[in-house]
Amino acid sequence: MVEKYKKEVANDVVFNLEYNSERQRLIIPEYGRHLQKLIDQATAIDDDETRNKAAKYIIQVMGSLNPHLRDVPDFQHKLWDQLFIMSDFKLNVESPYPIPSREVLELKPDVLQYPQNFPKYRFYGNNIKYMIDVANKWEDGEMKNALVMVIANHMKKSFLSWNKDTVKDDVIFEHLYELSGGKINLLHSTEELLNTTDLMRTNKRMSNKTASVGQPKIQNNKNNKGGQKKTFQKNNNQK
Repeated sequence: MVEKYKKEVANDVVFNLEYNSERQRLIIPEYGRHLQKLIDQATAIDDDETRNKAAKYIIQVMGSLNPHLRDVPDFQHKLWDQLFIMSDFKLNVESPYPIPSREVLELKPDVLQYPQNFPKYRFYGNNIKYMIDVANKWEDGEMKNALVMVIANHMKKSFLSWNKDTVKDDVIFEHLYELSGGKINLLHSTEELLNTTDLMRTNKRMSNKTASVGQPKIQNNKNNKGGQKKTFQKNNNQK
């Protein structure tokens, strides 16, 4: 009599457990280990026709994970590239797209050259320096004087955003003189910048505007004058 069921020893089952740390590393873990095993089996097939059929079947399985993109040409190209990558470039099949190479995949992109600016007064920002450079190129006149005053007021507002205390106009004029390379000199000028209170109010209003996005506004009852609540009065004349 053939034994149908064979009782396993618990110790043997625990000893023969297969842990992920002992398995082969997954090249693209998103597809799972079963698909990786299918690709390994297709790579080991000797017959060319059977191997090509297996590759097309695997592409269909990969596309079934994203059915809404399965028939998009660009997405098909991506699936074929991933198929060769997961096979460690060992799969020899006919592809409708150019077969990628390991050298192209391992190419590193060029380092982006970010503009490196290290201003002395960072709280003013780079835009202030650009505006000062533009003002230096203008001819003397009312337009340049107006632009200089706009720049000075903006510098004062930026300074107050960094330092909440008050700042004297002489400090702003000294910084403007330094940043302009001595071409804009308001040290002995009688011009006065905007009041610190007004600038602080502007900064606070802008910050509150950005912070209160999505918050419901409280509407006042226009019909209720004086802000007093109306009380309900019972009419004793009702029968």
